Amino acid sequence: MFLTLFGAPGSGKGTQATHLVERFGIPQISTGELLRAEAASGTKLGRLAKEHMDRGELVPDDVTLDVFRRRLSQPDVAGGVLLDGFPRTVPQAVELDRVLEGMDRQMDRVIFIKVPPEELVNRLSGRLTCPVCGRTYHPVLAPPKNDRLCDRDGARLIERDDDKAETARRRISVYLDRTLPVLEYYRRKGLVSEVSGEGDIGEVRRRIMDAIAAPHGGGE
Repeated sequence: MFLTLFGAPGSGKGTQATHLVERFGIPQISTGELLRAEAASGTKLGRLAKEHMDRGELVPDDVTLDVFRRRLSQPDVAGGVLLDGFPRTVPQAVELDRVLEGMDRQMDRVIFIKVPPEELVNRLSGRLTCPVCGRTYHPVLAPPKNDRLCDRDGARLIERDDDKAETARRRISVYLDRTLPVLEYYRRKGLVSEVSGEGDIGEVRRRIMDAIAAPHGGGE
């Protein structure tokens, strides 16, 4: 099964991805995490990616696609994959179709988690991230069990530059300007199911599972 979780920063893609990975037994590819790992490596490619992420801008397609192709070539994705945060532009979506076609595969479903912009800013501002496993928390919406410590590995949580309020607004603006056309690209293919991202995690999870089980176009 090849799935994509689609939605703005702060829409809950990462949280819902964890459940889907466990439910379907497929690996998750989070391009954001891949790019952050590349940035942390200090390579020329990583430094370029970090410059754009720190400004709340999308990383250029050629950089993102290079990182993505290497990940998709690994053997653990042969039985399917959950894409989180990719593709973010129409050229990336077109290239993804070519890559999947070369693997004799195709996208099964695109889940669009829809959240109002003002709610997205509230969710993103002050978000905390584990520098070890990448898990995210929020002081109000999803606090860790122990103050500023990751529930999973105990690492001290950090606030990334791209999760500060000013940068969060920029990220959402970039998303609205450049990423929504990808949704339309997949909508024309009849692959999109739209679900509300408001409510508690369990409610959103049930909506997503219902959308996956429905015929193509269900949930819109």
